[in-house]
Amino acid sequence: MRRKTRRGKDEANIDMTPMLDIVFILLIFFIVTATFLQEEGIDLTPPPESDQPPPPDAPPPILVQVSNENRVFVNRDATVESRVMAAVSRIRAEQPNSAVVIEVSQEAEHGTIVRIIDELRANSIPVSISRAAEAQ
Repeated sequence: MRRKTRRGKDEANIDMTPMLDIVFILLIFFIVTATFLQEEGIDLTPPPESDQPPPPDAPPPILVQVSNENRVFVNRDATVESRVMAAVSRIRAEQPNSAVVIEVSQEAEHGTIVRIIDELRANSIPVSISRAAEAQ
């Protein structure tokens, strides 16, 4: 009886150089053709002071304040961030054309401010932002 002779294992060698060349070419292609988007930020600088007095029939603005501790006030009444839109809507029901002025403390969290601004702008309420005068 004949025994099967074991042959040495055939080792397959794969040349990785062409694949690496292709990967680097693709990487360079995607880096060169990628578009880099500029994220738009929120301008927190207040507008310049106006010399003209407001019209006599203009409704008073609604003041939304965000303190250093992220406490939120609407016309000096304490509220929470999620209820700002409800409070502003209630006041605008009585004074339809009043704008909203958001007064922000220096140490307030930006996330809180942005969520309030986004919610108001989503409901087409004119918003202006000012920095709170810090007590010295």
